[in-house]
Amino acid sequence: MALTTQQQAAPAEAELPPYVGLRIGDVQMIATLEQAIAARDILLATDAIGFDTESKPTFTKGETSTGPHLIQFSTDHKAYLFQIGSSISAPMREVLQAVLEAPALLKVGFGLSDDVKRLHAKLAIRAAGVVDLSVALRTPGQRNDLGAKTAVAKFFGQKLQKSKKISTTNWALPRLNEKQILYAADDAQVALRVYRHFIAAGNKLPPMKAVKLPRPPKPL
Repeated sequence: MALTTQQQAAPAEAELPPYVGLRIGDVQMIATLEQAIAARDILLATDAIGFDTESKPTFTKGETSTGPHLIQFSTDHKAYLFQIGSSISAPMREVLQAVLEAPALLKVGFGLSDDVKRLHAKLAIRAAGVVDLSVALRTPGQRNDLGAKTAVAKFFGQKLQKSKKISTTNWALPRLNEKQILYAADDAQVALRVYRHFIAAGNKLPPMKAVKLPRPPKPL
């Protein structure tokens, strides 16, 4: 089903009402393995989830990122945030691997190529079923990727607040503040909401190319 003219033309951002995201009570910071396993079971029981990661910014030339430091998953009603420090226990990594490598579970988000590469570099996880909406929802012939703010304006007629001040905060902190938590949770869930809206309108996603990752070493 083709998008209508009204959907194709995004209204002027300044005139739009604000997008209302998740409440803090709908976001769970995963602190224990028991919480992680419960979240895994909920996420694997659905067809699609919102997905994103956050990394501590690098400001020095030549500095290598140690991210991701936060992994966000979202269902239609709740978000689950996993903090990733310099190391992670084997059982917790297995939980993340079960979700991220499940090919039948769609993981939808915006601009996910770098997220997938960093996950592989840090945790040796090869994410599958990844749908980058920045590419998937581009208008035919359009070269530029579609961002979350543009998508929310286009499909919902609302303005998504994306604070650069929050996005460039230290995501490696052991305790995130409420603004960071809500920003991260909304990053994941807004993608799922856009995806649900797009599919409900009768559209279909185009075939997606997997992010190229280094091949696993051959067994000796």
